[in-house]
Amino acid sequence: MLFSRPGQRNLITDVPGILVGNAEDHNVRTGVTVLTSPHPFVAGVHIMGGAPGTAETDLLAPDKLVDKVDALVLSGGSAFGLSAADGVRTALREEKRGYHLGGHYIPIVPTAILYDLNNGGQKNWPDGTYQRLGQQALHDTALQFTLGNTGAGTGAHAGTHKGGLGSSSLLLENGIHIGALVAVNAVGSAMTPDGGHFWAAPFEIHAEFGGKGLPPSVNGLDVPDIKASLSAQENTTIAIIATDAKLDKADAQRLSIAAHDGFARALVPAHTPFDGDLVFTAATNKHDEPITPELMLQLCHAASVCMARAIARGVYEAEKINVLI
Repeated sequence: MLFSRPGQRNLITDVPGILVGNAEDHNVRTGVTVLTSPHPFVAGVHIMGGAPGTAETDLLAPDKLVDKVDALVLSGGSAFGLSAADGVRTALREEKRGYHLGGHYIPIVPTAILYDLNNGGQKNWPDGTYQRLGQQALHDTALQFTLGNTGAGTGAHAGTHKGGLGSSSLLLENGIHIGALVAVNAVGSAMTPDGGHFWAAPFEIHAEFGGKGLPPSVNGLDVPDIKASLSAQENTTIAIIATDAKLDKADAQRLSIAAHDGFARALVPAHTPFDGDLVFTAATNKHDEPITPELMLQLCHAASVCMARAIARGVYEAEKINVLI
C-alpha cells in the first residue's frame, strides 16, 4: 500500500512547513489564495489547459537560475487578478524575504488566475482590490482554512454547479506527506450528469465529499451540458501540490504533470481549450529520504489521487452553502 490515511487536517497544510491564507470580496464575488512557508521552497509547474493566465511561471523551469520561491498565488479576476501577487510581494519584501541580489530582496511569487468576471458580482472594483486581497491572504496564512466559497474559489463554477476551493492530503507509509489545494472553476463538471455522484468517488476517503458512492454506469460520451457551462464563460482550474519530499525543480515539474491526472479523474471534460488548467508543485524538502524512481512513482500516484479528492471536496463544500451566484 502506498499510503495509509489522510493527514491530521486532510488539508495541504498537513505538509510540514506549508501555510495557506485566503481573502475574499463577496461584493465582487472573487478572492485570492496564497500558499507560503517560513522558508523559500522548491517549486515546479505544468500547464495543460488551452487558456492559461500566469506570471513568473517561466522561472520554474529546471534550467532557470532561481531555484526557490517565496509564495504561490491563486486568484480570481482573470488577468486583473495577477496583481494580487503585487500585494504579496510587497508584504514579503517588508519582511526582508526574497531572492537577495545587490542588496535588494526580490520575492519570487509565481501566480495563476481563473476567470470569474461573469458571475454577477460588482465588477467596477476600486484600484488596488486584488493587491489588497493578496496582502490580506498572506497575512492570514495558517494551518487551518475553510473550503468551498473562499479564497480563489469564491466566485468559481464547475460546469453548471458552484465551484470552490478544495484541499486534501495523504501520509505515505514512509512518513512523507503530500497534499493538494485547488480552485475549481472548470468548463467540465465534477459531478455525473444526474448530479448525484462525483466522478472522483473511487478515490474518496471517509465520506469527505458526501459519501455518495460510485457513479452509476454511464455512457462515457454522456457528458454534462458543456454549452451551458460555456455560456457562463467561467473557466480554469488552478491548483497546487505540496510535499515534504526532497525534490529538485525537475522532480517538482514531474509531480505537477502527474497531478493533472487528478483533473482527468475528477472533471469531465478536463483540459479543454477554454480552461487554463495549471498545477504548481511546492516542495519543502523536510523529509530526508532520497528520491528514487520507485519513490517518485509513489509520489506521482499520490499527487493525482489527492488532486481528484481535492477537486470533489471543493465543489461539495461550495454546493453545501446556498449562494446566489
